[in-house]
Amino acid sequence: MAFSADELRVLRRALAIALRPDPVTPSAGPLGPDRAEEVQDCLRLAEAVDEAVREGGRLRAFLLDELARYRAALPGAAVGYLEQLQGALAAGYEPLAEDLAALRALCGSAAGGGEATRRRALLSHCERLAERGVRARLAERAGAVVQPRTSPVGPRLRALPGGVSAAPRTAAQGVVRKGAEIVREALQKADEPKGEPQPRKKPAAPEHGDREEPKRREPGRRAPRPGRPVPTPAEVFPPKRRPSPPPEHGSSLGAGARSA
Repeated sequence: MAFSADELRVLRRALAIALRPDPVTPSAGPLGPDRAEEVQDCLRLAEAVDEAVREGGRLRAFLLDELARYRAALPGAAVGYLEQLQGALAAGYEPLAEDLAALRALCGSAAGGGEATRRRALLSHCERLAERGVRARLAERAGAVVQPRTSPVGPRLRALPGGVSAAPRTAAQGVVRKGAEIVREALQKADEPKGEPQPRKKPAAPEHGDREEPKRREPGRRAPRPGRPVPTPAEVFPPKRRPSPPPEHGSSLGAGARSA
């Protein structure tokens, strides 16, 4: 953006007023304009700056359209596309993914030594600019989403109502309120009906392996008598008896008969 000599004079005067906002006394004469002329000059300068900004926007849109048109005509319009891309980069243009893909395709195609070096240098420059832009956008997004929580350094002190003289009264009120709460809780506990006494739990019988607990006899009934008595060990296993010798009387009778 270029300014003329008159615009620079008005801009310098406006900056001086902004730095020293003292009331400006009108100075009529050949050496300086009066207050009304200064205001008009500032307004005209503001309008000129706005028009220059709008013109810059229109020029930028025109350059982007030309760049897209040359990029669509690749690879035949390689020379014009590279020139348009360099001009857009000088004006602050951030290369897109389409520009990076087009430059990679041009670097892969056959070209002279100087042209190939120029294309590779332009590709590396565009890659750095694109990476920088992506990092900046990610940092802005992360800063907008994650907001650090600041914890207070210490507890905040609140002023007592009534100043310093109200501090003893406030402490006494707190003691009275605490005592009233204790009395209220005691009365509530006294008014509550006592519940029925719960039966005592019987102690659990000790475990005896796999033995079953003996069955309790019902009142009025006798235990059934066994049908036959239980045999003793002597009856089950009787002792063995020795065989008795043959009688002697029989043998003597036999001997007498033989002698007769």
